[in-house]
Amino acid sequence: MWGSTVEQARARRRAAPFAGVTFAGTALAVLLASCSVNVPDPQAPTPVQEVSTLATPSITPGHDAAAVAAKDLPFGAGGSLADGVPVGISGGLEKIPGWSLTMEDAQGESRYTKTDGCAVAARLSINQGPLSVPGDDKASTEALFRYLDPAVVPERLTVQTLRWGGDADKPAPRVEVLALEPRAKAPARSTAVLARLFSRAGSSAYISISCPDAGTLAKAKADVGARLAIVPPSN
Repeated sequence: MWGSTVEQARARRRAAPFAGVTFAGTALAVLLASCSVNVPDPQAPTPVQEVSTLATPSITPGHDAAAVAAKDLPFGAGGSLADGVPVGISGGLEKIPGWSLTMEDAQGESRYTKTDGCAVAARLSINQGPLSVPGDDKASTEALFRYLDPAVVPERLTVQTLRWGGDADKPAPRVEVLALEPRAKAPARSTAVLARLFSRAGSSAYISISCPDAGTLAKAKADVGARLAIVPPSN
């Protein structure tokens, strides 16, 4: 898969960072069609590692991970995370009637489909340092969207929230993310992308949703909000 030099690898990533779903008139259109997400490190010479291969991180002296996990994490609080300890993404969407898990944790990505035609892909990527704006998770996330598609402008991104850990059947803190929801005209599918790059943690969480229409998209977003959580680091 990889060429003989790092520069060849970088060139291939810039040329085709995704395979996927449709944002009308943008490169993200290809992304959302198959609902596949891939957030490669633009400078790493090796593929993004599978989440399951991550070693247990060492404890950061003086860092209270439990306290961070117990409260909301707005963009301005990204500095409360430990350096280099990645976040996670919980599963469980398949527990809602109508949803099925079609791919589980393949290089950090899981996919789901619903009987109404919706599809969801959730991916955790590490080695995101080159895209990070130190101390500014919102600017880092905007940079992530621009890396995926240079046509995306920050003004089109809205601040939304996802669960920040916690049990699915109980209230949980919230974590701010940026969302892109282009307006679609029939017969185009309705889509949404929610993402956050955690600059200090050096990782990003990315969830894409593609549905037949606006009504099914709204229901799918509610299901994602109920079952797919960004998981705080435990150390």
